[in-house]
Amino acid sequence: MKETIYLDNAATSFPKPDAVHKAVRDFYSKYGVNPGRSGCDLGITAEQMIHGTRKRLSAFFNRSLVEAGKPKDPNRLVFTMNATMSLNLIINGTVDPGDHVVTTKLEHNSVIRPVNHRVLAGAEATYVTPDSDGYLDPEDIRRAIKKNTKLVIVNHASNVTGVVQDLEAIGAVCRDEGVPLAVDTAQTAGVLPIDMAECNISFLAFTGHKGLLAPTGTGGICVADDAEIRGTIFGGTGVRSIEPYHLEEFPYRLEAGTQNLAGIAGLAAGLDWVEQKGLDNIYEHEMGLLAVLQDGLCGIEGVRIQGTKNLNSRVATLSLTVDNYDPSDVGTILDVEYNIQTRTGLHCAPLLHEFMGTLPRGTVRFSLGPCNTKEHVEAAIRAVAEVAADRCSPTSTRAVAGQS
Repeated sequence: MKETIYLDNAATSFPKPDAVHKAVRDFYSKYGVNPGRSGCDLGITAEQMIHGTRKRLSAFFNRSLVEAGKPKDPNRLVFTMNATMSLNLIINGTVDPGDHVVTTKLEHNSVIRPVNHRVLAGAEATYVTPDSDGYLDPEDIRRAIKKNTKLVIVNHASNVTGVVQDLEAIGAVCRDEGVPLAVDTAQTAGVLPIDMAECNISFLAFTGHKGLLAPTGTGGICVADDAEIRGTIFGGTGVRSIEPYHLEEFPYRLEAGTQNLAGIAGLAAGLDWVEQKGLDNIYEHEMGLLAVLQDGLCGIEGVRIQGTKNLNSRVATLSLTVDNYDPSDVGTILDVEYNIQTRTGLHCAPLLHEFMGTLPRGTVRFSLGPCNTKEHVEAAIRAVAEVAADRCSPTSTRAVAGQS
């Protein structure tokens, strides 16, 4: 059977390192009890693992503070199921009726939908438009800020085109204007260095299952020590159960119920792998492959790269269309005939596709990860070339399907 070539790492990284699988299996089989709910040795060990991972992730996103000997409060690193849950907690915990939010047309529905629900409840929102390549002008964000603006929220990198925004410049604008900055790092945590203090980030939302190579169902928020957010989920914490209301201190303010113990053990192992490989090495590897992929695809007649071709300020994600084909048909052909896994459609980013002119059918997205090779990329280029070469044949079943 032909090797499956997985090029959908923007959705989730695959395969995960063996060390992640081992950590999940070993920790859960030995210490799979309810952390923080018991004084027994097993429960204490489980809680120690969670707190240790909390401290490591807090340091991972705040290296300048660690180097300055001023590590931030690790309890303000709270665990969630994913970046979507994190972004919902941030938006719902900071924006009230009558408040204003500044966000962008580059965002994932994890931002767009909760912001729109806040608007239904009486808030206001401004969606800033990027330039033709998909990059934001920080001054456009400044111009969008109003007296009642309570939050600016942007993604670090687009999950459609891979463009990476200048967080330091955006953070400087938010610092000048006295507005908290929230950042969606779903595409960059574990791929690019991110320093909350240097970029003036108040709330950093991350997921575990992409660049951090952890299991699905893992993620979190890192809350700056001076940032204000209210809790919006309530329940058991295993601490001071007599209290009639949910606890205000971190991490309990944003956490309730039993943690994903196995997932967090895998998250710790994924972080180990990333730190051992080095962010610079991972990024250099992925961007080297993207350069080969983009160069090869650009030479194929009928293939159109959607979004920037700039390899600077980018992660290893690329979207394309093929003339006379529906993107979903291209994805199906690549899967069925070539064993190449991509992602087609709108990628939960409809405003960006509207901006690019790729509504309603979207694009075919290729996203590279640390386990991909040059051979994978070369096979993808050959496959797309064959599909594109067949697009105009009047007797081709592919061409007929693509035009249906």
